[in-house]
Amino acid sequence: MRSRQYGPDLTPPWKKPVPVPEVPAEVDLVVEEVGTGFCGAVIRCEKTAQGPTVTLEDRFGKHRVFPMEPRGFLLEGRVVTLVRPPSTAAPRPARTASGSVAVPGARARVARAGRIYVEGRHDAELVERVWGDDLRIEGVVVEYLEGIDDLPAIVADFAPAPDARLGVLVDHLVPGSKESRIAAQVSDANVLVVGHPYIDVWEAVKPSAVGIRAWPKVPRGQDWKTGVCAALGWAENTGAAWQRILASVHSYRDLEPALLGRVEELIDFVTAPGP
Repeated sequence: MRSRQYGPDLTPPWKKPVPVPEVPAEVDLVVEEVGTGFCGAVIRCEKTAQGPTVTLEDRFGKHRVFPMEPRGFLLEGRVVTLVRPPSTAAPRPARTASGSVAVPGARARVARAGRIYVEGRHDAELVERVWGDDLRIEGVVVEYLEGIDDLPAIVADFAPAPDARLGVLVDHLVPGSKESRIAAQVSDANVLVVGHPYIDVWEAVKPSAVGIRAWPKVPRGQDWKTGVCAALGWAENTGAAWQRILASVHSYRDLEPALLGRVEELIDFVTAPGP
């Protein structure tokens, strides 16, 4: 016998599934996968033979690929179904490798009097790879020093001034290190010395970007780069190893926050308007 209350569908209203909103999986949308609890930002969607998938990146840089199943994700605590963004959607603003909004057709600015100094060639190449577009627009030149043992003399020779500020990026700037003692000798108000905690700038590249679990621990007294190559089974050619590492860096997402913040700080310092 049919119920007049329910009509031809005998399912009571309170047993019917609640509609779940469909949300386009736009890049940078942060969601949580229901089954695993993995939380991350959308970095891409792909069409596969098994159906559409979405790749998430968590705050540690780890990537996971999930099928875009109905009711498969939480968005701000609510269950949603992720769907591929429509191809007709308005294009997002182009971004530079550092995450800044790109300025199409912008010409390089005439170089400022201010400079950013880094310790070595690898540091300079990494900064150029991620911040190169921004630096050219701002007119900031990056130079490398081949070490900072003579930093106080280098600063004095540069003759910093309010309209010619100097920023210095130092490797392994941690309390008690040789680098920290040298940096403490620089007290000019127009000079900013900052650093990251890594023995070498190689470590500032996320292991996941390079395709390794972690950077190896190298015993004290052993050349760090040579030890890294040996531990990872790479050829004992640190130049080739660096090119391999540098090629794995595509944007700021591939770098550790401890380096990102320091470089941004230096750029802000040397481009601040003078008195």
